[in-house]
Amino acid sequence: MNLEERKKIIMDIMKDKHYTPMKFKELAILLNVKKEDRKDLDFVLSELMDEGKIMLSKRGKYSIPKEQYVEGIFIGNERGFGFVETDSEEEDYFIPESDVNGAFHHDKVLIAVNPTRTGKRKEGRVIKVLSHEITEVVGFFQKNKSFGYVLPDNKKISSDIYVAGKDALGAVQGHKVVVKLTNYGTKDRKPEGKIIEILGHANDPGVDIMSIVKEYDIPAKFPPEVMEQVSGIENEVSEAEKEGRLDIRDWQTVTIDGEEAKDLDDAITLSKDNGIYTLGVHIADVSHYVKENSPLDKEAVKRGTSVYLVDRVIPMLPHKLSNGICSLNQGENRLALSCIMKINEKGTIVDHQVVETLINVDRRMTYTAVNEIVTNKNPEVMAEYSEFVDMFNMMAKLSKILRERRYGRGAIDFDFPECKIKLDEKGYPISIEPYDRNAATKIIEDFMLAANETIAEYFYWQQVPFVYRNHDKPDEDRMKALATFITNLGYSIKISKDEVHPKEIQKLLSKIEGTPEEAMISRITLRSMKRAEYTPECNGHFGLAAKYYTHFTSPIRRYPDLQIHRIIKDCINGRMTEKYKEHYKSILPQITKDCSVFERRADDAERDTEKLKKTEYMRSRIGEEYVGVVSGVTSFGVYVELPNTVEGLVHVSTMADDHYIYDENTYSMTGERTKKTYKLGQVVKIRVEGADKISRTIDFSMLQ
Repeated sequence: MNLEERKKIIMDIMKDKHYTPMKFKELAILLNVKKEDRKDLDFVLSELMDEGKIMLSKRGKYSIPKEQYVEGIFIGNERGFGFVETDSEEEDYFIPESDVNGAFHHDKVLIAVNPTRTGKRKEGRVIKVLSHEITEVVGFFQKNKSFGYVLPDNKKISSDIYVAGKDALGAVQGHKVVVKLTNYGTKDRKPEGKIIEILGHANDPGVDIMSIVKEYDIPAKFPPEVMEQVSGIENEVSEAEKEGRLDIRDWQTVTIDGEEAKDLDDAITLSKDNGIYTLGVHIADVSHYVKENSPLDKEAVKRGTSVYLVDRVIPMLPHKLSNGICSLNQGENRLALSCIMKINEKGTIVDHQVVETLINVDRRMTYTAVNEIVTNKNPEVMAEYSEFVDMFNMMAKLSKILRERRYGRGAIDFDFPECKIKLDEKGYPISIEPYDRNAATKIIEDFMLAANETIAEYFYWQQVPFVYRNHDKPDEDRMKALATFITNLGYSIKISKDEVHPKEIQKLLSKIEGTPEEAMISRITLRSMKRAEYTPECNGHFGLAAKYYTHFTSPIRRYPDLQIHRIIKDCINGRMTEKYKEHYKSILPQITKDCSVFERRADDAERDTEKLKKTEYMRSRIGEEYVGVVSGVTSFGVYVELPNTVEGLVHVSTMADDHYIYDENTYSMTGERTKKTYKLGQVVKIRVEGADKISRTIDFSMLQ
């Protein structure tokens, strides 16, 4: 009998209405456990107590606790209180400062749920810390006479960390450091640690970004065994590697990327004959060079994705691969895995093939240049790329056909203005500008989506283990809350049978296009949805209104794509035996889970570096006045977003002209005396009052 079966027997006994609390010996007799086996019973009871499923009274009797116990992750707050997030519940639990009981940010904890009245926020108190996730903290070193403190960059860690003089590694006042925790502290005692790395002085160029890299525990350097493996990889495709591949080097082939891109992992070909387009999406054959369980592969698994920060890229693969032999550089023979699709004039993919290919890119194009051709018809640019103009125009036409077909089924297109932050040689931000999508970026988006869907559907019906990119339907409560919110702004969405069709979201986004509240409603709508994730199961993609979806097109920078390439190549080369299927079935659940986690880590790090540089940019603009749009209204103030995507807070305490009352139903704030109202989407004039680089926050004041 295994442990879980033994736990169930004990739980069933204690849940029985006739059970009365018993001591250990009484339970042993009831269960007919021999004296020599009672240590096993003690272990099972201890496990159940650790899980909060049973309790031991002061009199030594075991029973089901009257309180409800829940396991979760503790999320700290700089003011001392915290929250506990659980896997099974949407709403988290509030933990008052007096009930944190020494829990550290991101600890796995067991909490007792406090009884609450209906409609009130759920609360709890930490009973036990089950495990610590954070082992190292990045922060600012503050030196005392014989010791020091590290003030954490992560403000969710509410306490500074004591460092004895012998453990300071020579750090001086103002250094940014990495401190390894040796003691997590208690309710009445600070955490302790020893410094293991000095990143540099807080004002040194690049130290601020590296602090974020370290804070998120993103691997920045490749270990020696990885670099040794890379050194043995040739810089050119050999004659032996060309064998057995479809040679399409004579097809007119281009890459289209941003000006600064160096890891070019997708190339495009397009032709048309008898009303049928032949679209080739050719993806770098990274899996040819990165073999499963090799040092390169093990490191790529640990990274999960490349991380694109404001001043640097932390690649998933070393530059010799990502910018070299795996990058589809102009004029170079390259190995590719191609999805070649036959598409009719209605946008239906009527046939396709997936094949290993040998390609040679004719021209490395930029989004700017292609847009100048297909949108602006710039004669100089058209003359420079004269032999490609017809193909680019054909691409624009097919792109529109595919997009309209996708929109026709209800796919949602969130068009947020991303920003481009330019830095000087010292890492200081000199400009922040919105980076808008154009016809060229949409061409690549539409073609990559077509390939991803084609691959996902084909291999789903092959009934082989696979990696899918799923986006689940939104929760009913969140959609109802969104419907209520937009109703107050004069918009509506139709919810039928307690769920919303993506077409309704699409209609809403069409209605708000070009309005002052567009960005704000788009963001709130996006937050109302679930996050896309990788799984071995195919559950569909709500946002794309697609039954089948995967990520096939970026194996240089995303591990799921690399894993998919291996599976595809095993299939098309006849290696997908039962043994291989069982192997993939065994590894994919953990790989997909880890990749989803690493993707979120990269997103968070990218967002934090942007916030950091935006704050630094606005520090030199204190006192300047701008026109912006109200992007959020809360009980403590009004958020305003400027045209360059910088967002700041007008705190209610600075709005001295009146006493403002917050209305949570309409997300608005109204003055009691003046009746002046601030609401989402409203155009306002502000002045920059402050910018705190440590907290990454910007303060505005209202001028109207």
